[in-house]
Amino acid sequence: MFDSLQERLGEVLGKLTRRGALSEADVTAALREVRIALLEADVALSVVKDFIAAVREKAVGEQVLRSVAPGQMVIKIVHDHLVETLGGSAAGLDFEVTPPAVIMMVGLQGSGKTTTSAKIALRLSEKAKKKMLMASLDVRRPAAQEQLRVLGLQAGVRTLDIVPGEPPVAIAKRAVRTGALEGFDAVILDTAGRLAIDEEMMAEAAAVRDAVSPHETLLVADAMTGQDAVNVAAAFRDKVGLTGIVLTRVDGDARGGAALSMRAVTGCPIKLIGVGEKLDALEDFHPDRIASRILGMGDVVSLVEKAAEGIEQKEAEKLARKLEKGKFDLDDLGGQLRQMQKMGGLSGMLDLLPGMSKAQMKNVKVDDRVITRQLAMLSSMTPRERRRPELIKASRKQRIARGSGTTVQDVNKLLKQHQEAGRMMKRVRKMGKKGLMRGGLSGLMPPGGGGFPR
Repeated sequence: MFDSLQERLGEVLGKLTRRGALSEADVTAALREVRIALLEADVALSVVKDFIAAVREKAVGEQVLRSVAPGQMVIKIVHDHLVETLGGSAAGLDFEVTPPAVIMMVGLQGSGKTTTSAKIALRLSEKAKKKMLMASLDVRRPAAQEQLRVLGLQAGVRTLDIVPGEPPVAIAKRAVRTGALEGFDAVILDTAGRLAIDEEMMAEAAAVRDAVSPHETLLVADAMTGQDAVNVAAAFRDKVGLTGIVLTRVDGDARGGAALSMRAVTGCPIKLIGVGEKLDALEDFHPDRIASRILGMGDVVSLVEKAAEGIEQKEAEKLARKLEKGKFDLDDLGGQLRQMQKMGGLSGMLDLLPGMSKAQMKNVKVDDRVITRQLAMLSSMTPRERRRPELIKASRKQRIARGSGTTVQDVNKLLKQHQEAGRMMKRVRKMGKKGLMRGGLSGLMPPGGGGFPR
């Protein structure tokens, strides 16, 4: 998301930082480019006008134009207003209510309501340790209720028993009653959608709302629909009432205008974003982090959080004990590669680093399929070979290559990578904590400054 906007704003604001001093004309010209960039990113015109006016008011002030680094000051102003436009601070789901908390999901057909319902249920059950119940109120779309049941099985979340012919309001009441009687913390109601907004859909959603008084009413909107998503959000806010928005398919939208517009137009916070098809591909929406990523400042906090989620404590302790003994086998290398995959691969990690704009990413050849191929090679080895890599000679290399669909050269590269990693681990052990503090990363580099193998 925001790829094109990040690239355009990076070019415009980069020119400002390269100037020693700024005139009012410089700022005006830059803001004209920012305005065009926002409109091309599908941001609503009214939002763009308010944004540019607010930034201009502060950016052309005497304090900015005469400051030591006026370009950086303008970028800070743009950043602060981006954060404000996106909602200011993160708004999570609210559970300050007597259980079960009722979460009602609304939106158009095809926006991803059912999958998002399962994603939220999985997220809350795993991270917040909430006992979740899901119920499908969609009695019109064929197999809609069965789809939620299957997703519930995949997520390990209970779904309400299906009663053929039962109307939506009755299903909602039964779900809330079951949630209260069986001690569930939250009940997610997946309502029916339509291909477009119509009065019948709105009336049905309003009837469910009146029957169960949901604590959260979340609109699921497809980020790919751009301005239409904003219009849909405004309609649901007026007819049903919303407490928040979940944007889906943000990983496929390079513009991101819907996210910038929705908060400003509807006044409803974006609480969650769907970043992939898998059930765990759901993230909290942090306006400050998103604004930093748009301006190429990276998102180190999210990177650290991903690392913390990906690293399993027991595996880390086991590896630490082996390293103390100077051991690092191919099973350990495989563990490191799988953790990297959990963090989104090399490209996902680089995307969160400060200064890594899309223009720079184009010059860095990162192929996340390399990790998949390396894991395939490791899987083609026997447990004994992974424990004792020195056993892997010519005939074994050929067998591993055939089994993993790779080449002997690929197997050689993997073994070399393991050897270099082992040497680095030994240097860490010899240097100790004090030596590592003194030498830093340069102390870990192979002799001759050749760098680590790619």
